[in-house]
Amino acid sequence: MSGPKAKPVEPQWWMGGLSSALAAIATHPLDSLKVRMQTMPGKAGLVTVLSQTVKTEGILVLYKGLDASMLRQLSYSTARFGVYEKCKERISNSWIHEQSPLAGRIAAASVGGIVGGIVGTPADLTNVRMQADGRLPIAEQRGYKTAFHGLVQTARQEGPMALFTGVGPNVIRAIPMTAGQIATYDTVKSEMLASGHFKDNLTTHFLASVAGAFVATTVCAPIDVIKSRIMAQKGGEYSGTWDCAKQIAKKEGLMAFMKGWTPAFARLGPHTILTFMIMEKIKSLYQARKAT
Repeated sequence: MSGPKAKPVEPQWWMGGLSSALAAIATHPLDSLKVRMQTMPGKAGLVTVLSQTVKTEGILVLYKGLDASMLRQLSYSTARFGVYEKCKERISNSWIHEQSPLAGRIAAASVGGIVGGIVGTPADLTNVRMQADGRLPIAEQRGYKTAFHGLVQTARQEGPMALFTGVGPNVIRAIPMTAGQIATYDTVKSEMLASGHFKDNLTTHFLASVAGAFVATTVCAPIDVIKSRIMAQKGGEYSGTWDCAKQIAKKEGLMAFMKGWTPAFARLGPHTILTFMIMEKIKSLYQARKAT
């Protein structure tokens, strides 16, 4: 029974994107709060930002930009999951897989992250702008009505290449994110099933997805810290990414790169878990339909 279940991974190029988009419906409010916290001057905790946002703009504002968020997942995650599966197929017959299946999965996921980071940037840009719009003065608000309206307005007013603003950081983050999430989930799930102590069921999917979320949060934490420090700097404190990393390590120690890990996991964890559990359900339904 375990043999045939390996087949449904073939159409995963669309399953990953669809699963991520559906998961985004549940986790979008957390993402909205994260964007507001990152773009808000000064320091404010999650509860404070949530309270202020709901009081001044209403609870539904937390779902502003949901269409952009889903569009981002349909582009970003469809690309990274799809490319990962195709690359994994090629690598599975190579010397890399023979030496280390995990190394092969990480390599495939890294390529998927690069492609996903590029493809998902326009929707990600629109998503961030829509979520942060409410904080701007009325005269400065962009007023995007929908995600597609935002894409068109950006291209018209700033030029088509403006849609790829921030593509560099997006790609840099997408590589460890994809490797951490997908390669870890795939590996942990395979090892659990191979042990003979677990079955291909909800428990296994949940535990493997928690592992994926944990690894992804951890490997991305240093990048997020460096990115936040550079964005928040005053008076050219850092000359670049490497200089920022060196200064943090020298002045605060290596553990400083893990600052913000808990809230990051609180946001990424639910989305990762929901994505993989929804994807496994879709795969199961697809297999059952294919078998009839």
